Amino acid sequence: MAKYLMLKHYRGHPDYIDFVPMDKWTPAEIDAHMQYMNDFADRLRETGEFVDAQALSPDGVFVRADGAGRPPVTDGPFPETKDLIAGWMAIDVESYDRALELAAELSAAPGYQGKPINEWLELRPFLDNTPGSDGWEG
Repeated sequence: MAKYLMLKHYRGHPDYIDFVPMDKWTPAEIDAHMQYMNDFADRLRETGEFVDAQALSPDGVFVRADGAGRPPVTDGPFPETKDLIAGWMAIDVESYDRALELAAELSAAPGYQGKPINEWLELRPFLDNTPGSDGWEG
């Protein structure tokens, strides 16, 4: 089994000409989208492929240290949301092909007017840091 993180971003598919951001959807459209996400997670729980998931607020800042004894440096909030993460789901699957299949299915969640949003999802494998796998001796 291999773990992957599917990251949902606040941006639509570039070919989705009628892309309407979620804050413009009706309550029923939001409910349908969230139900799709919950049903998807439930199916993965049944197969043992679900690890965890969380939706995230669009509010956020980047933070970094600015040296000992100095307050942290922040950058944000961000008016452009294309690079902000809307949420994530961690999965544990048999293969990369299965991870791709699930990411494509999640991408087709319904959105404005019930149409599949076909959003871009970022699919990233977890770094395998078991002792000895890459020289790491944690």
